[in-house]
Amino acid sequence: MKRVVIVGVGFAGLRAARALAGKGMEVLLFDRQNYHLFQPLLYQVATASLEQESIAYPIRALVRRWEGVSFRLAEVCGADFCKRRLFIAGDVIDYDYLVLAAGSVTNFFGMESIERHAYDLKKLDHAVELRNQVLGSFERAARERDPVRRRALLTFVIVGGGPTGVEFAGALAELARFVLTKDYPELGVTEPRILLVEATDRLLAALPVELQRYALEKLKRMGVEVLLSTRVSGAEPERVHLQDGSQIPAHTLFWSAGVCVAPLADVLAVPRAPGGRVPVEPDLTLAEHPEVFVVGDLAYLAQDGAALPMVASVAMQQGDYAGRAILARYLGKPLPPFRYRDKGAMATIGRSAAVATVYGRNFSGYLAWIVWLGLHLYYLIGFRNRLLVLLNWAYYYILYERQVRLITREGEGGSCQ
Repeated sequence: MKRVVIVGVGFAGLRAARALAGKGMEVLLFDRQNYHLFQPLLYQVATASLEQESIAYPIRALVRRWEGVSFRLAEVCGADFCKRRLFIAGDVIDYDYLVLAAGSVTNFFGMESIERHAYDLKKLDHAVELRNQVLGSFERAARERDPVRRRALLTFVIVGGGPTGVEFAGALAELARFVLTKDYPELGVTEPRILLVEATDRLLAALPVELQRYALEKLKRMGVEVLLSTRVSGAEPERVHLQDGSQIPAHTLFWSAGVCVAPLADVLAVPRAPGGRVPVEPDLTLAEHPEVFVVGDLAYLAQDGAALPMVASVAMQQGDYAGRAILARYLGKPLPPFRYRDKGAMATIGRSAAVATVYGRNFSGYLAWIVWLGLHLYYLIGFRNRLLVLLNWAYYYILYERQVRLITREGEGGSCQ
């Protein structure tokens, strides 16, 4: 029986495994976490909209229904492509086909001070840490007598005008306006300050200009200060440095300005493309190893003169293709090269407001928001998770209330010493 090893159970790895389930092969999944994480909703955990468990699903519970598929919780340390071996902690795994779907991590562009002081959203515990920081800042501000320091505690700098930055800025603005100002009546309604900093001259660069303008105007109406053509150059615990030499007194810096490939790429003997990604053939395989597929954020493939973006839709389509390609090769059938079909992009800005482009048609406002809600519910894994997320969204929409306002780190109440 042929063995297929899949490294990473994100969007790409999960799709590859599902395509191969029950097809007469042994499929072995590896991941450092025992759950599949729905990363597009991490920002809602960070802004107290959702419980962290509602956007994660245990991998073993998922694959036990898939014939021939099993899972191991382990970190991959390297590979010998010539001998078709994969190295994990304390073990060596042989394979007939290998799918590398290790994903990406936050790119801090070599700025060590930002990496040390900024928060990002790539893991579940990152979202909880950021939620603790946001809520903890309000707690500290509520007892702070110095107005300058209180202002800095309530200043939140968000770097990156892509979907994550825009969605987090909108959600944080609504959390502060509708919920936290009622929780902390001693703080003025206008005291929280949210700044969205983008290095280019536009937000949501992947969307049409009219949707970019809508997003910008909507954020401004929500009280978000948008700084375009502005670069962040460094950070300290209580201030953010801009490239023009100015500073923003702030205790919270959220970084969503880019991603780079996962560290696994550094231990593989493969060529590297811009961003550290791994160049692949049109069928998503390595040039000298046709049994090795590289998919998702890890893969570099140009189409129509440009590299495919590191987004979930590309990862899902590549994962599907890798699974079908392995099956076709196993059965001795041909398969055309991979081609990404761009179905559109979207981002939610706040309550009843979103932007979306679907098959060339542009939507904004309430209709785009409904489309965004429906698609995110559809792609969530597990009926329980879909139900919990839907109930949380309905609760907030009707009552303007968010229940997950939990600070799970100690020390926010001060110390007796």
